[in-house]
Amino acid sequence: MKNILFLVLLAATMLSAPAQAATGPTAHNPATTTAAVETYKVQPQLSTLGWTGKKVGGQHTGTINLQDGSMQVKGSQIVGGTFVADMASLKNTDLTDADYNAKLVGHLKSDDFFGVEKNPTATFVITSIKPLKGNANGNNATITGNLTIKGKTNPVSFPAKVGVKNGVAAATGTASIDRSKYDVKYGSTLFGAAADKAIDDMFLLSFNVIAKANGVAVR
Repeated sequence: MKNILFLVLLAATMLSAPAQAATGPTAHNPATTTAAVETYKVQPQLSTLGWTGKKVGGQHTGTINLQDGSMQVKGSQIVGGTFVADMASLKNTDLTDADYNAKLVGHLKSDDFFGVEKNPTATFVITSIKPLKGNANGNNATITGNLTIKGKTNPVSFPAKVGVKNGVAAATGTASIDRSKYDVKYGSTLFGAAADKAIDDMFLLSFNVIAKANGVAVR
């Protein structure tokens, strides 16, 4: 009887004692298992931004320089970013005639198109990056964000190839943009242009953006 009473008291004592925190390698410690978000600085001199606009009977291509930006990196994943394009740097790359080239670029910078004097920059802010599997072009993510052109902001999504390695973050892909949503109306059939003189409302922005962590040498 005494032995039974002792065992009952021992069990009650163990059940009422506060549990001890786990220690050692099997313990779950959020401070060590959750990586901090780091800010990588965009390298404009290593990054490229190209555009393609199509019209009846042809197309034009060109470039725009990135002015500034950053990517947010968590562990080996890009989780966010902000990018600023210098619209005054807009160039045409397919016209070899200097006068015609200058005329086109001047028109694109005018209020008919991007109104560069009043809107010297365009911005893109990432709102989400989701995994993308089985893409034939090697893209591994769908990027969604808010694009601001000519003072107008709209959400856009597009596939991209993203990655982080050795302190370098990179994003490469092509986005299809509806210019009519940004008050770029010239030559659009939506705003009265003749079909035989129409310029497509959709234009392409191809990009290869490189960002580096602090302390990583620029080459």
